[in-house]
Amino acid sequence: MALQQFEAVERQLRPGEPRAPLVSLRGITKVFSNGTVALQNFSLDIVQGELVSLLGPSGCGKSTALRIVAGLGEPTSGEVDWTGDGAAAGARHEIGFVFQDPTLMPWATAFGNVWLPLRLKGLSKGTAHDSVMEALGMVGLKDFADSYPRELSGGMKMRVSIARALVTRPKLLLMDEPFAALDEITRFKLNNDLLHLWESFGWTVIFVTHSVFESVYLSERVIVMAARPGRVFREIAVDAPYPRDDDFRVSPVYAEHCRRASAALHDAMASERI
Repeated sequence: MALQQFEAVERQLRPGEPRAPLVSLRGITKVFSNGTVALQNFSLDIVQGELVSLLGPSGCGKSTALRIVAGLGEPTSGEVDWTGDGAAAGARHEIGFVFQDPTLMPWATAFGNVWLPLRLKGLSKGTAHDSVMEALGMVGLKDFADSYPRELSGGMKMRVSIARALVTRPKLLLMDEPFAALDEITRFKLNNDLLHLWESFGWTVIFVTHSVFESVYLSERVIVMAARPGRVFREIAVDAPYPRDDDFRVSPVYAEHCRRASAALHDAMASERI
């Protein structure tokens, strides 16, 4: 897909315009075979073009919810509803997933790792070349196409992982704590890069994190979750405008949203049913 097509998506998602639901989770319950209730009556609408964070402690079902949206797991009860407009129907089969670890093939170059999803679809290296290089360019790694994972820093490896998720041109990008293992400086940089890509191309992003500060910085909405069982505890709208930058990180508005999210997370953890 050409860059011009991504720009057209951005123009269709101007701020203030109503946006249709892309996917809705309705009354999702997930019980594992050992009896653990990972999610109970979990309901959430994801709006087309938004960036929403799932915030909560370990064990609250954030990753489980993400995998159910991706089709990597089935709910015990409830449903994942893709019956919105045409974009919703298409998004069901156009999902990119970025895991916490880059999970790169050590024997393959950055190009080879990003090519993998297209290769699995039957595209030759030559046919996929432009798409792979475009994806690497999006994350600032076009000059490292021939580098192997052992030659890349942790942040660069994660960029390759993101490029691999983007090369299929997904309508919905799922990110499961992708920056958790990185140092703070690298994490801040990748947060900024993610926001730039999201603002530029109008994707829908669901971002899982443990970090109050990261969730507020990135998101239009923060969904605070509680565990035992995993469920939506509170929703916080972050109504600060985009673009966001380092000045936003030190602003009173950011501090107040972080305070609200932190208080909600504290209440959520106190509500856990031991």
